[in-house]
Amino acid sequence: MTIRILVADDHSVVRQGLRMFLSLDPDFEIVGESADGAQALAMARQLSPDVVLMDLLMPVMDGIEATVAIRREQPDIEVIALTSVLEDASVIGAIRAGAIGYLLKDAEADELCQAIRAAAAGQVQLSPRAAERLMREVRAPESPEALTERETEVLRLLAQGQSNKEIARTLNIGEKTVKTHVSNILAKLGVASRTQAALYAARMGLVSLK
Repeated sequence: MTIRILVADDHSVVRQGLRMFLSLDPDFEIVGESADGAQALAMARQLSPDVVLMDLLMPVMDGIEATVAIRREQPDIEVIALTSVLEDASVIGAIRAGAIGYLLKDAEADELCQAIRAAAAGQVQLSPRAAERLMREVRAPESPEALTERETEVLRLLAQGQSNKEIARTLNIGEKTVKTHVSNILAKLGVASRTQAALYAARMGLVSLK
């Protein structure tokens, strides 16, 4: 299954580089490129990509603002934040905005490809160090709407890094049903991304991210 990607970065050299090595992978299709956040939002509306590679620092509308808008309008689109420096504020901002993950721009090609595949499958990938840092900063609601037993199971598996397909297999339910459960979980917890939901699960002791 082809993964459709939108690349958002204000540097044309970065966009060209990403296009070049991502096009070498037969699973990936670059459906569009944008030079600022507002353009990224417009193109996401128009093209409905599976994954957006989002630079955080861009003119007109920054990547965090664009991520918030995309995730609010099209929660099926996953966003990976691209950043030059792993700075607490930008990482926290990106996750809070609804990005499923973040990558440094100097990441190895195979690391980027793996992150894109994981995002498309809805897999949360957080290193324990990053999770620890994020758990201190990204506040989940103190008294969310109660999750059903099945939703709690789905949340636990999601937080363990399982993809929708794996969760469906584990619980013996359809992949579409998993997607519905995930949407309900995000709505009940009042969070914008699976990553935030996973952090909430860790805080509640449902999983250990260590």
